[in-house]
Amino acid sequence: MPAFVISEVKVLDEDLIAKYRPLAAASIARYGGKYVVRGGPVACVEGTRDPERSFVVVEFPDMARAQAWYASPDYAEALAVRRAGALERTLVFVEGV
Repeated sequence: MPAFVISEVKVLDEDLIAKYRPLAAASIARYGGKYVVRGGPVACVEGTRDPERSFVVVEFPDMARAQAWYASPDYAEALAVRRAGALERTLVFVEGV
């Protein structure tokens, strides 16, 4: 069953995000993940949201691969850049159907 990593992000530092994106993308690919949504226009049809935040959705073959990716040395460098102030985010993992 596929698993999805869903992020709602606000970029805080353009220079750091320019370092983060290729590191994250390469690590995602190594764990069999693929981007389904990567930014783009958002149409909020109910409730309210911060318009400065965008969505990123990554599909992995299963939850084990998603969790392995997040805990991996491959993603650690990207995660360090994110934690240095590249962006703020909400990150959730959810199984598909």
